[in-house]
Amino acid sequence: MPRVNELWRQLSARANVILSSEQAQSLQGYLDLLLQANEQINLTRISGPDAAQVQHVGDALTLLEYLPAGPIKLVDVGSGGGVPGIPLAIARPDMSVTLIESTKKKAAFLTNTAKTLNLKNVIVIDQRAEKVARTARRESFDVAAARAVGTMDWLAEWCLPLVKRTGKMLAMKGAKIREELPLSAKAIKILGGGEPIVHPVQLPGTEHHVIVEIPKVFKTDPKFPRNPTMTRGKAIR
Repeated sequence: MPRVNELWRQLSARANVILSSEQAQSLQGYLDLLLQANEQINLTRISGPDAAQVQHVGDALTLLEYLPAGPIKLVDVGSGGGVPGIPLAIARPDMSVTLIESTKKKAAFLTNTAKTLNLKNVIVIDQRAEKVARTARRESFDVAAARAVGTMDWLAEWCLPLVKRTGKMLAMKGAKIREELPLSAKAIKILGGGEPIVHPVQLPGTEHHVIVEIPKVFKTDPKFPRNPTMTRGKAIR
């Protein structure tokens, strides 16, 4: 059996998660599928296998220590190529993971990947987050996670309506978060979010990486999220 990547092992251990060799094989299998599919579909700018081990799987596993224990429900908003949702589903098989990806080709890749890796705890929804938040899945998730999807004000509007009160959203962000947080403060409050907590993240070869944790303290007003055809590109300010 393959050895567990040392970075993956360390990141998992911070959350008291012990990766098995079978899980390590699944994580590597996911990367192989991602990089292979990337030759036909634009899923990621990171095309090297070594960089992908750090910047995809390693990056996703940085969220583990901020996830509640037990059989929680997590939604990955704008999943794209499956980060962070698929690595988290592999590392936490006790967790139910829903991947929201409105681009049909990307959603098809996610569906095929979950099937190939036999990830029975993964659900793929090929719709926009705004539409999903108008279904029975509204305020049903313990955690909403997102990476490289949009600015914090938009992320809050897409994620917080999906999170139950007492849950949280986790946004994987970079250096621009210093500019984005003040501009998103009003939106976060209106959408039921509490005070953001910024967690610095150290990954080899990366800089200014943070996880922004926003607790859900109030239910979201039913008028949010807004219909994307009505917002005209204007975030809540």
